[in-house]
Amino acid sequence: MQASTSGISSPHGSVEEKPVFNEAAAASVDQFSKEGDDSDSDVRKVPEMVGRASSSGAASGKHQGARKRNALPAEKEHKRMKRLLRNRVSAQQARERKKAYVSDLEARTKELEQRNAELEEKLSTLQQENAMLRKIIKSTAIRSQPEQ
Repeated sequence: MQASTSGISSPHGSVEEKPVFNEAAAASVDQFSKEGDDSDSDVRKVPEMVGRASSSGAASGKHQGARKRNALPAEKEHKRMKRLLRNRVSAQQARERKKAYVSDLEARTKELEQRNAELEEKLSTLQQENAMLRKIIKSTAIRSQPEQ
């Protein structure tokens, strides 16, 4: 992945700088993009510039790259902590929703059991009344039959 560099003369007589890709940096970027987060998978290094600023730019670029590599684990840890916190909050909310759901179910169960007891009592009363009315009808029917 090494790109060659050459100074190209412009029509004005100055030498233009062409970007050079550092193979080690490119390999670390490729390795990082294979390992990395979804949000970090698109991170690419800026190519070094060859020419007048190459000596000071390369040195500062190396230091900046080292800082960036050192910052990556801290950034990953920060993202991990944020994810864990979001997960903890989400889990707590889920537990609260479940608790409210179970509480509602218990209240509904209590209401339905009470309603069932009332209906069973009413059924018993109506069955007794029905049996009594049948006896009355039966006794009345026997008396009202004409004697032959």
